[in-house]
Amino acid sequence: MRDVRMRGFAERADVEEVQDFLAGCTGALGTEPVSVDDCVGRVLSDDVVSDVDVPSFHRSAMDGYAVRGEDTFGASTMDPIGFRLLGASMPGRPFEGEVAAGTAVRIMTGAPVPAGADAVVMAEVCEEQDDRVQVRDAVAPRKNVGAPGEDIRSGDTVLRGGRRLRPQDAGLLASIGRPDVACVVRPRVAILVTGDELLAPGSRPDGARIVDSNSVVLRGLLARDGAGEVAVLRLEDQRPLIRGALAKTDADVVLVSGGSSVGQEDHAPGLVAEIGSLDFHGVAMRPSSPAGVGRLPALGGASRERLVFLLPGNPVSCLCAYEFFAGPSVRSLGGRTRAWPHRTVRLPLARKIASAIGRTDYVRVAVEDGRVVPLATSGASILSSTVRASGFVVVPRGREGMPEGEEVLVRLYDDEPHAAADPEGLA
Repeated sequence: MRDVRMRGFAERADVEEVQDFLAGCTGALGTEPVSVDDCVGRVLSDDVVSDVDVPSFHRSAMDGYAVRGEDTFGASTMDPIGFRLLGASMPGRPFEGEVAAGTAVRIMTGAPVPAGADAVVMAEVCEEQDDRVQVRDAVAPRKNVGAPGEDIRSGDTVLRGGRRLRPQDAGLLASIGRPDVACVVRPRVAILVTGDELLAPGSRPDGARIVDSNSVVLRGLLARDGAGEVAVLRLEDQRPLIRGALAKTDADVVLVSGGSSVGQEDHAPGLVAEIGSLDFHGVAMRPSSPAGVGRLPALGGASRERLVFLLPGNPVSCLCAYEFFAGPSVRSLGGRTRAWPHRTVRLPLARKIASAIGRTDYVRVAVEDGRVVPLATSGASILSSTVRASGFVVVPRGREGMPEGEEVLVRLYDDEPHAAADPEGLA
């Protein structure tokens, strides 16, 4: 491998080339049982087939009185029909007797309909007194009665493998009696933050030393993308320390923040090449051009190589490289789609975006009065620019830029509209 330290990149890979490579070497990890109480947000590995009917009995759809429907025919406000009240059927406490002609059972929503009854009269059209009830409206057989299997039938495929489970999905699993469900294993991630100048989050900047913000951002992005266990290790710019961390971590994905460029202390690229393979180093994009991708040997009898991503130390570059390369891979390993996870909106540009053919640009933008405003700063170290931004626009490598007025696709940072920041709900 050519040592690029203090020399620079002879050539850079296209973004699409790196993305295609990663798509080809990542796929869902194995499966594990997950409690139905904890499965929301997890990805199903297999189809789920119900082996029960839901409901498993005839149940009342409302509060009222269980009767034989034909016994109510002719009932009206002026000429009610009286029934002898036998008892009550409650959810979990069914009436054990049988409803015969001229009799009724008080019943609550969700309770089993007693034997002999085939309809439920609404409480609103009935009047109970002592042990009798007067019915002022006719009800047809099967009216207001839910049949067994009305919701789910035994043998139904209720959820498909590959689905990311929502709260209502977990509720459905509980309703068919599943204590747990097979889900894709969430990838374990190690974040190696390198730099003699870095202080741990929670510290105050001190002289020439700065606080590590990248690990905080990365942990949030990893949570969004469904990562499992995340370990953070901060290392000084010493080759033996970085080498030991790369060689020993058994995480599925290793994110190296800092030390990935062409500086004298940028040891990570050479170490990745030495321990495993450095598949890409240097990408035709702005920011994040020093980004890299490699693979480390599997550890502990595992069958998979460990993916390693070299993320530049500058905060915006780190965010950008993660979004383009590491994020899709983490999602794919966890069974999710590689697609961008951001909400999108199409709006016209308030002013042009300049770029260069052959380079992909990640442009931070604000949404103001229904138009897209590129932020003036281009500095990869200006983290506050991503806070001021509503989202970003990607300029593909085949374009020199985008003119004022062009409708562009904005990928929004917020998961939901932020009313305080954008009264129109666009950002």
